Amino acid sequence: MLTAIAAAFLDGIILNLMPCVFPVISLKALSLIRHHDQPAHARSEGLAFLLGVVVTMVALSAVLLLARAGGASVGWGFQLQSPVVIALLILVMLGSALNLLGLFEVGLSVQRVGGVGSDRGGLLGSALTGALAIIVATPCSAPFMASAVGYALTQPPMVSLVIFISLALGFAAPFTLISFFPLLARILPAPGAWMITLKQGLAFPMLGAVGWLIWVLERQAGSAALAAILICCLLLSFAAWLYGMAQKRRMMGQRHRALHLATAFFVALVVPPLLNLNSFAAAPQSEEASQAAAAVAWSPQNVDAIKGLGKPILVNFTASWCITCQVNDRTSLSTQAVKAAMARTSTIYMVADSTKYNPDVEQALSDFGRGGLPLYVVYPANGGKPVVLPQVLTPRIVISALDQATENGKKS
Repeated sequence: MLTAIAAAFLDGIILNLMPCVFPVISLKALSLIRHHDQPAHARSEGLAFLLGVVVTMVALSAVLLLARAGGASVGWGFQLQSPVVIALLILVMLGSALNLLGLFEVGLSVQRVGGVGSDRGGLLGSALTGALAIIVATPCSAPFMASAVGYALTQPPMVSLVIFISLALGFAAPFTLISFFPLLARILPAPGAWMITLKQGLAFPMLGAVGWLIWVLERQAGSAALAAILICCLLLSFAAWLYGMAQKRRMMGQRHRALHLATAFFVALVVPPLLNLNSFAAAPQSEEASQAAAAVAWSPQNVDAIKGLGKPILVNFTASWCITCQVNDRTSLSTQAVKAAMARTSTIYMVADSTKYNPDVEQALSDFGRGGLPLYVVYPANGGKPVVLPQVLTPRIVISALDQATENGKKS
């Protein structure tokens, strides 16, 4: 248990370096620079960020544990198997990017009334940033995360929560520590007019995240869902523009209620397409994915029927929303060296896709003691005990595993 807690804390720290968290990391950095000369406020924002991370992690963990207690086979990142959740994240990221670009301001009306709200807005913003950060961190997996999360999911609920909270504490630790220790914050540049340019520039990582999530949604629910989310993005952008104009008119003492009503109307138009996303048919596999999966589709029954027949089996448990999976595919599994090794060893390659909820995949992850993706399993040619590969692959690791699986078959 102590090992799992320590691994989860370390994984939380490493998650800050993962590409899926980078857009939100930029918001944290901007907040630190903004309050460079206000140590007390910086500490308050650090605590608010920590609270947002921990509360959101507890909420996600509670839903995960309740779902498993109810008989559902779900694991880490389960919420990203829902097209509705993906669509909501797209709109949140898009709204954040438009805000950074200056199309509208959050809490501006509050700050202009009675001169209050700036601190509250900052603290609330930090808490919400923490919540968003932990949600978008789930597509990434740190080196020891699968074992820690897998262990957590096999323990009583209280033990599981302790491990998940340790993961959250590790994730929030760097930002919180810097906010509490001014010596660490001194490495940051002093605030100035250049921050406006920086703020606008940081909108583009957010837009990059929007593009990635739209791609994931298309893979999950097809071209109809793609059209729906693009319409929603257009409506939300137009509503943000109207809201920004209303804010400016209010500051100038002009009428703005009609613009607020129009903003609410266009935001309301976004809701119906979102509610229908789960009803869209799944997108067919791309030609590239079909070729990667070879001629054999993964299922527990197919694995049982094929293993032990003299050929190794490599199973790739993956998902479009799993960034670590996509990186491993590009840097290892799709390389010519690994393809040549598969051909030389007559390896049967299977892809177990968890882009959308697949109970068989989730059950297999649980059987191997893994709480989330990615997972790579090699079955020896002689039908012996399967070997679980590391979460971060290299071509040498895969080739060595395939050669070993073939040698075991020859010895038997």
